[in-house]
Order: sequence, then structure tokens, then C-alpha cells
Amino acid sequence: MTMTSTFRHITVLLEEAVDALGVRPDGCYLDGTFGRGGHSRLILEQLNERGHLLGFDKDPLAIATGQALMAEDPRFTIVQRSFAELGQAVTEQGLQGRIAGVLLDLGVSSPQLDDPERGFSFLNDGPLDMRMNPGLGQSAADWIASADEEEIARVFKDYGEERFARRMAKAIVQRRAEKPFTRTADLAAVITEANPAWEKGKNPATRAFQGLRIHINNELGDLEQGLEAALDVLEVGGRLVVISFHSLEDRIVKQFMRRQAKGEADTLPRDLPIIPKAFEPRLKLLGKPQYASEAEVRANPRSRSAVMRVAEKLR
Repeated sequence: MTMTSTFRHITVLLEEAVDALGVRPDGCYLDGTFGRGGHSRLILEQLNERGHLLGFDKDPLAIATGQALMAEDPRFTIVQRSFAELGQAVTEQGLQGRIAGVLLDLGVSSPQLDDPERGFSFLNDGPLDMRMNPGLGQSAADWIASADEEEIARVFKDYGEERFARRMAKAIVQRRAEKPFTRTADLAAVITEANPAWEKGKNPATRAFQGLRIHINNELGDLEQGLEAALDVLEVGGRLVVISFHSLEDRIVKQFMRRQAKGEADTLPRDLPIIPKAFEPRLKLLGKPQYASEAEVRANPRSRSAVMRVAEKLR
């Protein structure tokens, strides 16, 4: 696959997210979704020579950008792994117990969406791939060719929240018997035709493509693992900042933070005189969810669905 890096990425909630980290000049921070380095560069501006930033990304083009930054700045290290594996990477880097803040900017980046060769877009025809790391795992084309009708419907419904998932899955299975799907425009056309009720202002293939992308990249599974790992690597007083872009992501983040902020004391007998430390809250919620400003949404419409949640580690 030939990939280009000419597609522009606008970092969402840039200053708000870095402000929420409360960057300490000599602290060690982790950007779990490096992308094109918008958040990372602003964090580095606030670090002194003793500070360090560890960046993660699956995407080879993001890694190339990160390697160029690493060559310029010895305070930065880039790792080509999912943030779900951040615990192992922190240990390998000898940084366990030293992470003062973790930032996760979820979802797919603008360069991934805008480059037809990546296969994420239903608007521009390209190979049906959708992998954030094209060198690992099963492509969307391979999965669509092998999954049964019930599994396709489940992915569209559970991850895309598509109410016509069964109709779309049936249409896909019928068509692939004649000719396999290899291009995004071909799949989008079949899904669109199977959608009997188009939503105003939304492409009929939007939800199904979202569900397929989330499944191919195990985005929700990675998020659940990454949140647990982030809590483990943070030092006491460290911040966890997460930006979500759709309700499935935000629900996982919200429930995780609330659960960790509540603790498990209510599972113990009421007459227990002392609550064991293991049952006390591990996080403190900081402020209300934040959203992109009207000015940011005007400048970057993709920011309109962004939700940022912040918490601080207590123990």
C-alpha cells in the first residue's frame, strides 16, 4: 500500500486537554494517541530538560512523524503500539510509577479519514482496509468476505448503533456471493441501498462504516484495557484526560471514571468499622465534561462531537 502524509490534522481541544493535564515541567507524561503530534508538541513546550513524554500510535505515518520529533527532541519517545499496551511499554522504558499524566484522544484522525488509500471513508473510493496499522490484523475486506450475516449485523448494530443492521448485513451477504467487496465505494453503495430511512444531514453508510471500523481496530476493547492500564501507571496526583468522539466511547470512559471515583465500599458489610484501602476510591473527578467551543466547531466541524473528561489519581 502506498500512503501519503499530505493530509492535514487539526488537533481537537488542544489547549484545553493540555491545561487539564496540569503539566509539571519536570514530569513524565504519556500521549496514548500521538496522531500528528498536536497535543505532544504543546506538552513538550511546557517541559524542562528533566521532563519526558512517551507517545503511542498504531499508524505507521503517525510513527514516522513521531520519529522525526524524537530525532529533534531527546525528551520524547514514540512507540508503535496500541495504548492498551501502555503498561508494558512504561515498564520497558523504566518509567513505572513516574507517569504524571495520561492523555487519550480517541477515534480516527483526519489524515486517516481523508486519505482514500486507508479505506476509512465512504465518501472517497479506496481499498476496503480500515486498519489503523495496515501491517497487522485482518482488513475490512477480508472480514466482510468471511463473517456470517449475523456477525455483520451485530457489528453494525452494537458498534455503529445502526437500526437497519440486519437489512444491510443481508444485502452484503447476497452481493458478495456474486462479487467480493474490495472497495469502500462499492460497500457504501450496497449499504446505502439497504437503508430505507436516511437521516437528514448524515450519509446512509455512516453508522455501518463506524461499526466496521471500531470492530476491525478493536477500539472499544483497547479503550477498556487502556483505561485500566493508565490508572495503574499514573503516580498519585497524576491526571487522566480522555477525549471521546461518539457515545460508545464516552459511555465507557464515563462509567470507568465514575466507578473508580466511587470505590467499592458499598459492597462491604455496613457495620465494618474500617474500610480496607483496596475498596477506597482510586480517582477523583475533576470538573464537568468539556466540549469544543463554538469557535472551534466553526473552524473544525469534526470537533462538534468531542467530549473531554478529566480525573486525578488518589491512590
